[in-house]
Amino acid sequence: MARVLIVEARFYAHLNDMLLAGTRAAIEDAGHSHETITVPGALEIPGAIALAAESGRYDAFVGIGVVIRGETYHFEIVAGESARGLMALTMDGLAVGNGILTVENEAQALVRADPKQKDKGGEAAKAALTLLELKSRFG
Repeated sequence: MARVLIVEARFYAHLNDMLLAGTRAAIEDAGHSHETITVPGALEIPGAIALAAESGRYDAFVGIGVVIRGETYHFEIVAGESARGLMALTMDGLAVGNGILTVENEAQALVRADPKQKDKGGEAAKAALTLLELKSRFG
C-alpha cells in the first residue's frame, strides 16, 4: 500500500472540494492511503511537495488547485511556474500527479473538477500512481 500526499491550494474551496473528492476516490479505489495538506496557492504546491519528499513518509504526491485567468499577467506566471515546479520534481524521480487546473473561467473549472465529468483530480491521482509503478519497475 502506497502513501500518497495530496497538496492542495485551496483558493477556490467549492472547486477544490470536487477535485479533492476525485483525487481521494482514485487513490482509495487503487487500495492506497492518503493524507492532505493545504497551501496558500498553486505556486506553493511544488515547494510543499519537495519538503514533504524529504521526510521519506510518502511514496507519491498529487498537487491540486485551480488557477483562473484574470486581467493581469499573473495567470501565466502561476500556471507556468507551478507546472514547471511539478515537472522538475517528477524529473528528479518523484511520482507526482499534476491536478492544477489552469482555465479561462469558472465554468471550465467546474467541468474539469467534477468527478462525474472530467475528474481531473482523479486523473492526477492515477498519473501519480502510474509513475510510482514505473519507479518501482525501473528502480
